[in-house]
Amino acid sequence: GLFKSGWAQLLQLAIENLDGVVIARVEVTSVIAAHKAQAQLPGLANVKNVVAVASGKGGVGKSTTAANLALALAREGAKVGILDADIYGPSQGIMFGIPERTRPEVKDQKWFVPLKALGVEVMSMAFLTDDNTPMVWRGPMVSGALLQLVTQTAWGDLDYLVIDMPPGTGDIQLTLAQKVPVAGAVSVTTPQDLALLDARKGVEMFRKVNIPVLGVVENMAVHICSNCGHAEHLFGEGGGEKLATQYGVELLASLPLSMLIRE
Repeated sequence: GLFKSGWAQLLQLAIENLDGVVIARVEVTSVIAAHKAQAQLPGLANVKNVVAVASGKGGVGKSTTAANLALALAREGAKVGILDADIYGPSQGIMFGIPERTRPEVKDQKWFVPLKALGVEVMSMAFLTDDNTPMVWRGPMVSGALLQLVTQTAWGDLDYLVIDMPPGTGDIQLTLAQKVPVAGAVSVTTPQDLALLDARKGVEMFRKVNIPVLGVVENMAVHICSNCGHAEHLFGEGGGEKLATQYGVELLASLPLSMLIRE
């Protein structure tokens, strides 16, 4: 990735500046360790790390955060996939610019082949349904469809699979948490206290099912005026930090409200 070639260049220049060195070649490689929290599933046999991105309620920018996390990991040179498990409102197809009505290929009549976009493998329930399929499903149907997606997608050899979880802390989340070998979870929240209450539930849920919480991402934390650069905390300040301290988890980032992201 860009990250590695940057390092290689810096080191090469530094070494070539040393006395007696005419030319240097630098190669940077990285080894990503696998973390498995639970037993392995057939569809995830070649995925090293599953990272769940969750939120206690909708509308906090969880899907955007999940997409950006996947893209950032890919940019650093990791092999990355994203699974859109947000069955009621799947949006990763749109995020990754995949044309509507694109269908995944089927391999050996058993495996869905994920779509490739922006260097990331993408799989979503939206690819298997059409606009007219009502997403009014009962819990068990949703869990069943999800598990099928998880166990029957033929991912390439992935360092990271980011799962965009449905919002909330109910049945579906528990099924996923119990059936999918999640290495860690990221909780997305906004600074409003109500949203934070929901985030607490999310952190608690992962604790109960023994999935490590990697940290909290506070989204829409601040508005920066595009005219004058003034930073305004529209929804109050320090919510993510409070939550992080309370649960002894890390505040990974505070992201601003951004026009660019919305556009």
